[in-house]
Formats: sequence, C-alpha cells, structure tokens
Amino acid sequence: MSDQDGTELTLPLASLRLDDLPRVGGKNASLGELIAELGDAGVRVPGGFALTVDAYRRHLTENGVWDEVHEAVEALDVEDVAKLAAVAREVRRKIASAPLPPEVADAARAAYDELSLESGLEAAGVSVRSSATAEDLPSASFAGQQETYLGVSGWDELDRTIRLCMASLFTDRAIVYRSRQGIAHRDVTLSVGVQRMVRSDSACAGVMFTLDTESGFRDVVLINGSYGLGEIVVQGRVNPDEFLVHKPTLRAGARPILRRELGEKRRKLVYGNAGTGELREERVGSADRGRFVLDDDEVLELARMGLAIEDHYSKRSGQAVPMDIEWAKDGRDGLLYILQARPETVHAQSKPQFDVFRVAERGKVLARGKSVGRRVGHGRVRHVHGTGDLGSFESGSVLVAEMTDPDWEPVLARAAAVVTEQGGRTCHAAIVSREHGIPCVVATGDAMRALPEGAMVTVSCAEGDEGRVYEGQLEYARESIALDELPESPVPLMVNMADPGMAMATAQLPCAGVGLMRIEFLVTNHVGVHPMALVHPEAVTASAERAEIRRRVAGFSSPRDFFVDRLASGVGQIAAAFHPRPVTVRFSDFKTNEYAGLLGGSAFEPVESNPMIGFRGASRYTDDRYRDGFALECEAIRRVRDDMGLTNARVMIPFCRTLEEGRRVLAELDRNGLARGHGGLEVWVMCEIPNNVVLAREFSELFDGFSIGSNDLTQLTLGVDRDSESLVHLFDERDPGVKRMIEMVVESAHAAGRPVGICGQAPSDYPEFAAFLADLGIDSISLTPDSLPTVARHLATR
Repeated sequence: MSDQDGTELTLPLASLRLDDLPRVGGKNASLGELIAELGDAGVRVPGGFALTVDAYRRHLTENGVWDEVHEAVEALDVEDVAKLAAVAREVRRKIASAPLPPEVADAARAAYDELSLESGLEAAGVSVRSSATAEDLPSASFAGQQETYLGVSGWDELDRTIRLCMASLFTDRAIVYRSRQGIAHRDVTLSVGVQRMVRSDSACAGVMFTLDTESGFRDVVLINGSYGLGEIVVQGRVNPDEFLVHKPTLRAGARPILRRELGEKRRKLVYGNAGTGELREERVGSADRGRFVLDDDEVLELARMGLAIEDHYSKRSGQAVPMDIEWAKDGRDGLLYILQARPETVHAQSKPQFDVFRVAERGKVLARGKSVGRRVGHGRVRHVHGTGDLGSFESGSVLVAEMTDPDWEPVLARAAAVVTEQGGRTCHAAIVSREHGIPCVVATGDAMRALPEGAMVTVSCAEGDEGRVYEGQLEYARESIALDELPESPVPLMVNMADPGMAMATAQLPCAGVGLMRIEFLVTNHVGVHPMALVHPEAVTASAERAEIRRRVAGFSSPRDFFVDRLASGVGQIAAAFHPRPVTVRFSDFKTNEYAGLLGGSAFEPVESNPMIGFRGASRYTDDRYRDGFALECEAIRRVRDDMGLTNARVMIPFCRTLEEGRRVLAELDRNGLARGHGGLEVWVMCEIPNNVVLAREFSELFDGFSIGSNDLTQLTLGVDRDSESLVHLFDERDPGVKRMIEMVVESAHAAGRPVGICGQAPSDYPEFAAFLADLGIDSISLTPDSLPTVARHLATR
C-alpha cells in the first residue's frame, strides 16, 4: 500500500522482486523471493507483508526523533557498558512510545486485515521480525541484534509490537555491533516483516545451515531442531537434535543422512496468553525427549529446501552463498515452512587456511560438551548469570553461563573462551564465538557447578566434536597453513583418519583422499560395546554390563541397528568429507585384549599370551567366534555405499596371513553383500606380513591394491614386539631390511598392475623416508594430517 505521494509503505511478501530489496532490507525480501521464485522447488514459506524502510523513516522523522536518537548514540563510548545501557534504553523508549504516522498505521492495518482474511481468522496470529538494511552483509551477520516477537494477535497488539521492533534497531548489542563493524548508525534503516505464525508450538522448529558451521565445509547441510517455537534453539536454551546431510549425493537421489544426534530437549517454548505475544516455557516429557523431532523424510525435505535456497542466492550473486535458515513445522497441517534465510557470514569470507591447534599437555577434564571453533584458549572463570554481571567482566576471562543472551554481545568479544550449559552448534553463543574467533563449548550440562569462579582453565575445541575444559593453564601450539601456498607434491598424498569430528576440517588439505580409516576409533568411542554382545546379548552375564548395553541401545530398533547406525554414521561423515576422493576403510583390527575391554567383550575373547600376532585381522572374519560381528561391519559399509550413495568408500582387509585366508574373506564379503567389483567396490589388503611381500603377485590376483602397514611389517621383519619397552631401540622402519621389503612389494605389485600405497607412521615422522618412497614410484603416501604440509614441501623442493 502507498501513501498520497505514491511511496510504498507495505509490500506483500508474496509479490516481492529483486528491485524491492532496498525498501525491505534483507531477510524478509528473501522470503518474498522464496515465495515468488522457489515455490516450484518445494520451498514453503508463510505469507505476510513487510513495512518498508520508508515507513520506518517516516515514523522517526514525523515524530521528531530522527536527529535526537542518532546524536545520542553517536556520542556514546560503547565500552562504557552502564552509559550504553541507559542511553539505548531511552532511545528505544522514544521510538516505541511515539505513535505510528496515520498513513503508516492505515497501510499496516489494511495489510494485516487482508492477511487475517486470507487465513480465515478474525485476527491472525503473526510473528514480527526486523530486517535491517545493513543486516546479513557478506562480512557481518548481525545475528540476533534486533528483536523478534512471536504470537502477536489483533491490531492493537500488532501496532505496539511494530513500534517495539523499530526501536530494537537500537538495542545495546546492535549499537555496539555497528560501531565495531564501522557502520554509521544513520546509514542503517529497518523494515518490519509481519508473517503468519507457523504453529510450531505444537510441533518443532530450528535452524539450518548449508555448510558445516565448524569447518566451513560446503558439501553438507546441518539441521538443528527442538520442540516448540524455534527461538529457544536460536537462544541456546535447549540442547537440540542435530542432523547432517551430504549435498552431492542428496542431489543424486540418495538418502545421505550422515549423522543423527539426539538432543536432550528438556524444555520447549509455547504460547502464553492468546493474542498478547506472551510466551512461556514447558518441560518436555521423557518419552518425547527420547525421540527425534524430525523423521528421515522430513530431514531430507528440509535439506532439499536448503539446497534450493542456496542455489537461488548463489545464482543471483554469481558465487557460492552458504545460507543460514530458520525453519518450523506447523502442528496443525504437519508441513514444514521456511521462516527466513540469510547468507552465512563467518566462513563465507574466510581464506583457504588450515589452522592446527594442539594442546601440548593433558590435565584433569572439568567439563565436556560440544566444541565450537576448533581453537584453544585459557583464562580465569567468570560466571555470568545475567546482564548485571557484565559490568565486572574482565577481558581475557572465560565466560561461563547457563546460556548466553544477545544483550551480552558487548563483552563476548573480550572473552578468552565461552562455556555454556545449554545450546547447540547453531545457537547464539556458537554463532558469535565463531565470528569473534574464540573457542566455545556448549551443552556441558553442569559448567556453572564444575568450573569454580576464578579458577584458571584451558578450553579446548581442537580435539574433535567434543569440547573439553581442562583444569589449569595448559600449553598449546598453533600453526596456520595457507593452503593455496602449499606446493604440489610429486606423489599423491593422502591422510590417515579415525575421528569423524575432524574430517571436514582435514578434508580442506590438498590431499588425494584417505589412505587409512581406522574403524577401531568408532567402535571404541561411538559404540563402546563388543559387536558380538549386541548380536548375542544373552552371553553377557554381568548384570551391570547388560544394563549399560540396554541404556546405550535405547531408541534404536535393535542392538544390531545401534552398531550399524553408529558405525555407518562415522564412516559416512569421513567418506562425505572427502567425496569424491577415495576413502579406504579398514575393517576392524583390534587385538583380543583390546576387544575384551569393550562392554561385554570378556564373554567372547580368548586370553592370549601374545595378542599382537594372535587372533586378529582377517582370521576373525570367517571364524564363528566373530563372523556375526563382521556381518555388522559389512552392513554398515553397505549402508554408507548404497543408502548414502558414498561409493568412494572402499574397504581394506588387515593382517591377511595367507592366500587361502584372503579367498575365505572375499567369500564372506560376498555373502554379506559386498562382492568385490559389484557397484565398483574395490577391496584392498594391508601389506604388513612378510608373506604378503613374498607372494605379492599372488595376492594381486585377489585384491585391488596394497597399503603397506610399516608398523607391523617392521615388527615381523625384525622380530621385534613393537609394544616391548625393552626392544624399542631396535624398532626402526628405516632399517635396510624393512626398506628392501617395501622395494620388493612395490616392484611385484606394479608388475601385476596393482597400485601400492603406505599408511604406516614412518613417512609422517621422517620426511626423508617419504622421499625414499617417492623414488620407488609408490602410488600414494598416507600421512597424519598435521605432517602433510611438511612432507609436501619436502617432496616438492628436494
């Protein structure tokens, strides 16, 4: 609707076009585009209208407060927290208490009446959102700087809320944020978006990013969700469910849900008194807490919407634009809706750099949670219960709270680290911490109790998905590697991987794939139960172990499904991170004493005097004592390749002693749906036993390639137990005899047309050993990720 001069004061979201963007800021214009241009792609958004920036300007100018409020904030020292709060409060009061100009009010009321009529209601319930002209810039997200109001109903309440929303352009945090970004306050105006309320109070809502928020990896969609209104997820007041979906294989028609992580979801946000916009929190029952808020079909539907939105903005911008999206499910119609979409700003502007933080020592772990930021920091603990504690917060301290609030923005940038009891990786604390480059651990559950006020602690987010808070000030190192400056190695370099939490960051290295993925890490840390104990739980006699196994598998369709899901998720995350580069997944190679240490393991493992050369590797897979456990491993690989579409995952057999053993294992793979060559499946073998070298030509007839395990090959060539402290001085992979064995297998395998790589430790520790391998013509060298840059430089410059 326009005023008498033809200036448009409201615009229906459904009819917005690109040339409307300057008049309605960023986010809500995006909604208009989604309705108008992306409906055919399955993107569903609620209807509504936007008050243009012209309506905002007229509200301030016609009420005579434009110059007054800007002069007040321009004179502020934003580091003076008390003065900032007082001035900002008065500025907001002046804007919110002034009446809307008649023409603005008439236009807004007419648009609201039309929306109510379309909704079949006398007074539609709506959300009122800000959309500032400087918001969602490529270099600054302005996340949470202005206010959002939910569940507003009736014109009188909407009138009041529109003015409050306009006033929120001058929250304490927004003033500080603009000042630190160097954006003049007078250059920023605001439109107010009014959307039909999606009734997620009786369903669920959350946030979706079209990249990995920790590493910036672009090929996944990260979805967080919890019961009730989504504001509780954004604010970090709940530990939400988390889902991770792989984009390329989703586009190809697969169902690549890489990770499902059940959150606690202890509370939800719902409506209070009807029509007032008042909200209240309710506790979530234990049964609902034990279920995911979305089923697999809904997760995939949301991910497809995210792809459509990202594709749209990327095409419009002429470059890839990862997106930050809010979504909700309506409890009345059961449909999923997109509430807003804006560019992600933290990783979108980052340079191709690989930062490696290493904690040089270990201390007592005081708290654990989800890591945010891949960094390390230390300082003294400062508990923050509310805004009243901010004035005494000292720079360089570790901010510890139940959860953060957007009003704390002025002090968050001065913290050495942030630790919260609640929240997920897409909550306010996580977003702001990433933007300021500080480590953050969320969802600790008990940080306020576990971390005493004033205690010196070290906060580490550099050890995978789990963030840890250590007692004391621990030494740590940082190395920054400019990836675009690394020279190209004359030999393809790969990496050794075990922890899926590190995969997406590591995949940024210029490597040819994963030469060795050890699934033992996943079995130990993500499963923790002996596979046979899940197939035959009746054999576990200890009541405490049986109870713990039941606890771990709760929520899964069966104990078998628990193992398969956990293993497939871990393998899938690593395969997705490196896709389409090959990922070599080695089947389990625990020794019997290591297997016995798993829950229920002692019931299935023999006691051996020398497990290092005992019942391990290939010999287990066709033995009745482990055959059913191997079947679970195979089922997990099938899920990765067939369901997730990650056919870049290939498999490798460890410790295969004889040709006959190799044939039996291949037959067992075939029985478990992993026939060599079917669907392009490659089956490799570890070369770590002298017999593998001597009979390399014959082994070449059975397997698609060799990976030299120099640790075991050295042990068996020199006759040295690599676990023996007494013989440690004799264990050397550079021994002439070991090198001769490597030469022999490379020559024999190449003569048979098979590739040879190496995944042992020697080339990571000794760059000159990598040079020896390069001179042999080895096909690939797999290294620890932190050693790859050094080896690449050495091979390229020698």
